[in-house]
Amino acid sequence: MGDGLRRYLHSYTPAAPLATFRMAFSLLVLASVVRFWAKGWIVELYLRPRFFFPYYGFEWVRPWGAYTYGLFALCGLCALLVALGYWYRTAAAGLFLSFTYIELLDKSTYLNHYYFVSLVALLLLVLPAGRYFALDTRRNPARWRNEVPRWTVDALRLLMGIVYVYAGLAKLNSDWLLHALPLRIWLPAKNDLPLIGPLLGQVWVAYAFSWFGALYDLTVPFFLLNRRTRPWAYATVVVFHVLTAVLFPIGMFPYVMMVAALIFFPAAGHERVLERLRRLRHFSPASPLPAAPLHYGPARRQLLLMGLSVFFLVQLLLPFRYLLYPRELFWTEEGYRFSWRVMLMEKMGNVQFKVVDGATGRIRQVDNREHLSVLQEKMMSTQPDMLVQFAHYLRDYYARQGVQNPKVYADAYVSLNGRLGKSFIDPTVDLARVSDDLRPKPWILPFDDEISGL
Repeated sequence: MGDGLRRYLHSYTPAAPLATFRMAFSLLVLASVVRFWAKGWIVELYLRPRFFFPYYGFEWVRPWGAYTYGLFALCGLCALLVALGYWYRTAAAGLFLSFTYIELLDKSTYLNHYYFVSLVALLLLVLPAGRYFALDTRRNPARWRNEVPRWTVDALRLLMGIVYVYAGLAKLNSDWLLHALPLRIWLPAKNDLPLIGPLLGQVWVAYAFSWFGALYDLTVPFFLLNRRTRPWAYATVVVFHVLTAVLFPIGMFPYVMMVAALIFFPAAGHERVLERLRRLRHFSPASPLPAAPLHYGPARRQLLLMGLSVFFLVQLLLPFRYLLYPRELFWTEEGYRFSWRVMLMEKMGNVQFKVVDGATGRIRQVDNREHLSVLQEKMMSTQPDMLVQFAHYLRDYYARQGVQNPKVYADAYVSLNGRLGKSFIDPTVDLARVSDDLRPKPWILPFDDEISGL
């Protein structure tokens, strides 16, 4: 180990940034849970559907019926406790497990920021974010620490950097840069907005947004790290994500990123915020304590560093797994999820399933809406692994209805980034006999076009 790295691993920084990040992030998760509940999405997404699309290896994850409300309540409670720093480790574990379980319930609800929340919750579970400005330190002053190893704060900054840079790298493709797609499709739909609406129909605006978006993602974490450029970079973060929230219905993602980016600010600013909060509530120990850095024992520090190294190695490599698949990523979506590819394509599809009785040859046309929600049908129609999962469900469903040896075929047509719709999968393949695994899917028909880039 080099001397510079050794000095870094033994250096310390004030704990205030971890405390403010913990509170802001957890309260935002709590607000998201309340919003989800208030809008009736628990019923719509997890109680009404008859079938759910599991993730590979997590087929055992299922909604709990009416008790799913309890799962969301547990998630919200754990988020509140994490924000308060009360029973911190237990609450952080509960937040990670409950939120991730909800995320894994149905593949059709996948969003990048859900994945980001799970990753941050996992980091908060192992980082010492509950040692400062936390109710736990008031109950037990011996736990209070005002300094933490520098790498504990930098771990959150590194995750933010990965999210942004990988999102920027994903934009370096011909559709995004050379054709301003899909923004050239989406922006004109917002021409009724005041002030900026009339501009959104201009092609040059779509190109400007595309190029600026790629440049922003690739550079903003580095500008946030620099003391001189940090205030301007964060102002750009706010403007960029507020504009994103206005233009596109992507839920809480813009607010999550605005809050998370605060971790780049120095400790002095975080401490000023905490000092104002101290006037409202005593989160500090009952009596002032001398400065005390958090020292890990050699074995525990080594274990934590090894765990974080594995965590970040996975985050660095996982987005590139698409290289293991032979064909166009945007068409097949093999290796697309969990890779920070945000808002890169407008993909629409239509799929019609038919079930053939293996004994009599009788054909039954399937009404997808009898089995799926609107969101599920929309997401399934363009994603091959979900088509297979639904075909397996139909096979089992019709077998219970008395159909012998049911065979399931699908006619699927997909349009990608404004191109003419074309056949998506081989309609002669019996999807009931296709394995649902991670191997390349040869029954996906060729794209017959090229989207060059990363």
